[in-house]
Amino acid sequence: MSTPRPFPRIGRPGAAPTVSTERLTLRPMTLDDWPAYRDTMGSDRSVHMGGPFALNAAWAMFTSDIAGWHLTGAGALAIDAGRTTVGQAVLNDIPAFPDLELGWMLYDGHEGQGYATEAAAALLDWARVELTPPSLVSYVAPGNQRSAEVARRIGGIEDAAAPRPEPETLVFRHLGEAA
Repeated sequence: MSTPRPFPRIGRPGAAPTVSTERLTLRPMTLDDWPAYRDTMGSDRSVHMGGPFALNAAWAMFTSDIAGWHLTGAGALAIDAGRTTVGQAVLNDIPAFPDLELGWMLYDGHEGQGYATEAAAALLDWARVELTPPSLVSYVAPGNQRSAEVARRIGGIEDAAAPRPEPETLVFRHLGEAA
């Protein structure tokens, strides 16, 4: 594992934003989001993130996703499609990651509808305008073809030379300005 870069990288603590697209609202997470998050992180759906996770580990990640906005200026947002929460989009500015990461996950039954791509693109555009990082990355586990495809669809270019949290992790770098 490489040496982590300075932490936090953003350093703009504050309230979580709300970001909207035609179909989706990315909003601050609340305690009401815990059951779907818990169920996802405790299931095989989380295998590409190192799971399944025990209850206390899932809770620690959930609270970190929420608190990150207030501590580092990055964190998770729930993805709402109408009145249904379908997943999460996240900016991870955590010590274990060498770069600021753009990530996403969908809850069971919400794949194949473009939600991950739309939410990730919206959060990427928001971050480029509001945080102006030189670049962001998406870390993708080997074998997670669906996430690799999302990363490519939103303009990510595989960066074989990038530092990574684990040697086998694929890194997709997002450069450029907002669309």
